[in-house]
Amino acid sequence: MLRLFTYGASNRLSKTALALIFCTSAVAAEPVEVVALGDSLTAGYGLPQGQGLVPKLQAWLDEQGVDAKVVNAGVSGDTTRGGLSRVEWSLSDQSDAMIVALGGNDLLRGIDPTSSRENLAAILDIAAARELPVLLVGLEAPSNYGAGFKEAFDSMYAELSQEYDTLFMPDFFEGLRVNGGTNLQDVREFMQPDGIHPNAEGVQRIVSVLGPRVEELVERTQ
Repeated sequence: MLRLFTYGASNRLSKTALALIFCTSAVAAEPVEVVALGDSLTAGYGLPQGQGLVPKLQAWLDEQGVDAKVVNAGVSGDTTRGGLSRVEWSLSDQSDAMIVALGGNDLLRGIDPTSSRENLAAILDIAAARELPVLLVGLEAPSNYGAGFKEAFDSMYAELSQEYDTLFMPDFFEGLRVNGGTNLQDVREFMQPDGIHPNAEGVQRIVSVLGPRVEELVERTQ
């Protein structure tokens, strides 16, 4: 009887161990979910399906063997306030990390950078409460807004990144400035006719710089 009991218990334990190993492997196989919270630049405004930022970024990550899924939470026309109003429902229990790329529409509307900063800080507070690593993507204001506005707008991203210990990409359009251009007029060949949104080649160039930052973001989740 003792031998039968021992064998049965051992057998049950073996099955339990195998089940645990299987479950652990299944969990480990789940890709890291990265939510890209942004505006039309993230949403892929004016581009054919599959040519926008998120699908191109996903393709880049796949090519690099990075096991991650990028969720497109870009809404055209969104300001930092709009992003804040929907960040809670843009995230799910499966979300592991977040890209925050907002501020372009604040800039176009001339919204006080103090307000934009408060909204971004509130978004980062939510990410911190969920213990989500963040990649904060900034923008550079043109000089025609005035020196004070430009300084406040440009600096808020770096300062918030330091305060919240996020990863940081100073300029969304960094990948376009291949020839040292200092404004979007210098890179018009990579822009759509509106002069605001990148074309397909422009997106590819942006992703070439953004991709490694997102790969680092995925590593932070581990």
